[in-house]
Amino acid sequence: MSTIDLARPPRILVVDDEPPIREILKFQLENAGFYVKCAQDGEEGLQMVTEDPPDLVLLDLMIPQMDGYEVCRRIKNDYNTRHIPVIILTARGELDEKLKGLENGANDYVTKPFSMPELLMRVKNVLAWSVSQREANPLTGLPGNVSIERELTQRIETGRPFAFIYTDIDNFKAFNDYYGYAKGDEAIRTTARILTNAIVDAGNSDDFVGHVGGDDFVLMTTPDRVDAIARAVIELFDRKSQELFDPEDLERGYLKIRRRSGEVMRVKSLGITLAIVTNESGNIGHIGRVADIASELKRYGKNMSGSVVVRERRGGRAS
Repeated sequence: MSTIDLARPPRILVVDDEPPIREILKFQLENAGFYVKCAQDGEEGLQMVTEDPPDLVLLDLMIPQMDGYEVCRRIKNDYNTRHIPVIILTARGELDEKLKGLENGANDYVTKPFSMPELLMRVKNVLAWSVSQREANPLTGLPGNVSIERELTQRIETGRPFAFIYTDIDNFKAFNDYYGYAKGDEAIRTTARILTNAIVDAGNSDDFVGHVGGDDFVLMTTPDRVDAIARAVIELFDRKSQELFDPEDLERGYLKIRRRSGEVMRVKSLGITLAIVTNESGNIGHIGRVADIASELKRYGKNMSGSVVVRERRGGRAS
């Protein structure tokens, strides 16, 4: 399965049987920075999608050999191409025709004669959506490692003040072993909601929440908001995590986990560790530096009991 390479121009396949339309679209899309190939009928278009999958298909409905509905259906039914977004180009403005295209898997449609600025905006929006879908963590729907790295790099390079929060659930492995993977997944999804809610309640409109994997998450905000966000996360997590335990375990006050050695370990509750890294002191020049500091802070926080916030102070000491 191919993915969009952010280092090259997105590739668009135009499938239309009218040469003037193909030429106009190719010219305008290339001027907008896209790489464009064209096909004149449905069979040629489907073959090109299969042999060299593009990042997006602009597909006319009324084309020879195989109409656009069938081309779209086949693209979406093939495991190797079903991720490719399709924008339908149609001279038919009736609602039922548009719905038929969407039912066959189209992501969007544009009615002919179309406005070029509108088409370009729809192309960019669908491509952005496609990238975010491929990069998202399947369990939480939050941006994954590629998006996290890109977001952090952008914040470092612009030089604007930022705060990076690395979060990790304490005692998660024991909880997951005790209750099973389904309950563990519920704990991870609950944590994702807690983090996003904290950003909404206490953060900025352009703050970021990402899912590294497992029970590890990151947040990015500004230094003036980071403490309020951290407090909100701790408060929400300590309250909501109690709801994940069975009533009898809550009443007893701990989980009894038997290790492989036979030793019984008592796990009282879940907690969350938040490791905060900022560029306020000006010592952050690369994402690797952020990762190193965050990992060190997280190890420090893991030695404390309960949910904790740790951050680097001047002089390199954690607190």
